[in-house]
Formats: sequence, C-alpha cells, structure tokens
Amino acid sequence: MKKITIISMLLLASAMLRAQTQKHTDRELYNTILTQDSLWFDAFNKKDLKAFSMFMDSSLEFYHDKTGLSDFKYNINAFTNILKNVPDLTRTLIKESMEVYPVPNYGAVQIAQHRFCHMENGKMDCGVFKFIHVWKKTATGWKVTRIISVDH
Repeated sequence: MKKITIISMLLLASAMLRAQTQKHTDRELYNTILTQDSLWFDAFNKKDLKAFSMFMDSSLEFYHDKTGLSDFKYNINAFTNILKNVPDLTRTLIKESMEVYPVPNYGAVQIAQHRFCHMENGKMDCGVFKFIHVWKKTATGWKVTRIISVDH
C-alpha cells in the first residue's frame, strides 16, 4: 500500500513540475501549435513533400548544431534527399516535452523534443533531439520561419 502511495505522489509531483515548466498557459495556442506540428509531420511521415513544405515559410532559416545555417531552398532539397535515401524515417513529437509561448503580433514559439527512427542493419535506430520552431500566423495559415535543432 505504501508503494502505491509513494508512486502516486511521485507521479503527481512529476505532473506538477511539467506544468510549471510552461510559464504561459494559453491552452488554445498550445493546442493550435500541437495540431500544426501533427499535420506538418504527418506529411513528413507519409513522405508527402508538397504538403510538408507548405508548413515552411519561404523566409525559413534552419539553425542546426551539426550542419549550420540553411535556408528554405536548401531544406526542401535536403528533405527530398532524406525521404529518398531513408524512406522508413519517421518523426514523433515527445508531447510531454512541448512548451508553447505566444509572440505578440507574430505567432508562437514551440520548444520540445522529437524522436526520429529508422531501421539500420536490421535494428530500429532512434534518436531524440531538442528543437525550437518559430511559427508565424499568416493569412494562409501557420508557417515555420525559424528552426533551431540541437543536441545531436
């Protein structure tokens, strides 16, 4: 019985700590960005480059801790090659890590972790990485204008 109580207390404390990490609690904005992220990477996982690219603004800047700074055109080519060369690559958002903050008169910042997986040498190979996406609310929908990808 004591074990159950201790486990319950630890789970409650963990949930409270996660809730405290998000200082801004605009649930509508959080859910909007969660939906946009889901739609964007559903297109990625389905290898639908046309739909995937619609979520990225033509002014995109992608900052990567291994490859440096790149633009929209470079990333379209890079994703095309990735999808061709690693056809089983999938991305999953680690939802419990996600934080969303409003950017007044612009959009939102999404901070989270995601997992990329693919088969390599007969085994599932996965990596978890940190990212920041800057989302801009436009007349044609939400677009990512900045990506920061780190911890590779």
